[in-house]
Amino acid sequence: MRRRTFMGAAGAAAVTLALSGAALAQEAVKIGLILPMTGPFASTGRQIEAAAKLYMQQHGDTVAGKKIQLILKDDTGVADVTKRLAQELIVNDKIAVMAGFGLTPLALAPAPLATQAKVPQVVMAAATATITEASPYIVRTSFTLPQATVPMAEWAAKNDIKKVVTLVSDYGPGIDAEKAFTSAFTAKGGQVENLRVPLANPDFSPFLQKVADAKPDALFVFVPSGIGAQFMKQFVERGLDKSGIKLIGPGDVTDDDILNGMGDVALGAITTHHYSAAHDSPENKSFVEAFKKANNGMRPNFMAVGGYDGMHLIYEGLKKTNGQGGQALIDAMKGMSWTSPRGPVSIDPQTRDIVQNIYVRKVERKDGELYNVEFATIPNVKDPVKAAKSN
Repeated sequence: MRRRTFMGAAGAAAVTLALSGAALAQEAVKIGLILPMTGPFASTGRQIEAAAKLYMQQHGDTVAGKKIQLILKDDTGVADVTKRLAQELIVNDKIAVMAGFGLTPLALAPAPLATQAKVPQVVMAAATATITEASPYIVRTSFTLPQATVPMAEWAAKNDIKKVVTLVSDYGPGIDAEKAFTSAFTAKGGQVENLRVPLANPDFSPFLQKVADAKPDALFVFVPSGIGAQFMKQFVERGLDKSGIKLIGPGDVTDDDILNGMGDVALGAITTHHYSAAHDSPENKSFVEAFKKANNGMRPNFMAVGGYDGMHLIYEGLKKTNGQGGQALIDAMKGMSWTSPRGPVSIDPQTRDIVQNIYVRKVERKDGELYNVEFATIPNVKDPVKAAKSN
């Protein structure tokens, strides 16, 4: 009898321990970070992972009394893999948030899962304007291509550029950039010819020959982060660096992560973008210093700031909801504002896109290194595509 009583007590204790263990497990808030860590877009994954880890190192791994657990998955830049990983993270790991998403197809693939599971999806990189319309649970801390591109068209029109050839990667963001630039530039009386280059294994040479033959005042270029060096190499091989054709575009082509490796050919390139490692603010100086220190001297780029601000948005949202995810967390994120290393930012409560300054920059040599040096600011830019829809 005593033995049976003891066994009953021991069993009850085991159940209690199991339940308390489950309760402790539920106290953890898991963030699934899905990024291309291998393949042609690995620089994007490397930058965002480093920024997310830096944010946690600086701000601790506990929010609202709950432990933050980061689970990193490599989608290799393939959308089907992104979707499968997102499903596994939602079902098996019970994540509260999924984040990262290095390219547009990778951000769109898990959008239906975000909606079904009511799991907020924080897009830290992908830049096609329509992404946030794919699910009410998507919020973005990167940028949209039209947001960076319309200011470039306006700058070009004001600076005696009359004829432009656009050369863009043939997928969502490239098409966004082409359309936004063409529409804004022709509205100012400019002439545009459009060229599109394949996203996979791009060979720019035949397209650059067409540019040389067209003799425009400027070549507008959009290629994804990490591909700029390959473009610049072929730009020089075709002799376009000595042709008098100005190189302009959104800031992806003069990405901070690879800018020094491009050499003098990049000097003088004019771009419009939301972040430069040379941005002159105390917040950015401390961010760049800490990032370099934590990553063997690697310079942060615009992908890194998207990751860093994405973690800030998640942390501050969880503080507001006392650690609750789902709809409450998305609602908490809408309208949030803060001072980022890139400058003042906010989340548009209607579109869940980031509102931010866009800077006009020129590649210059500074302290022996190449930087995108800002010389003009367009403040508080919303995504122009959605702004036009709401008018």
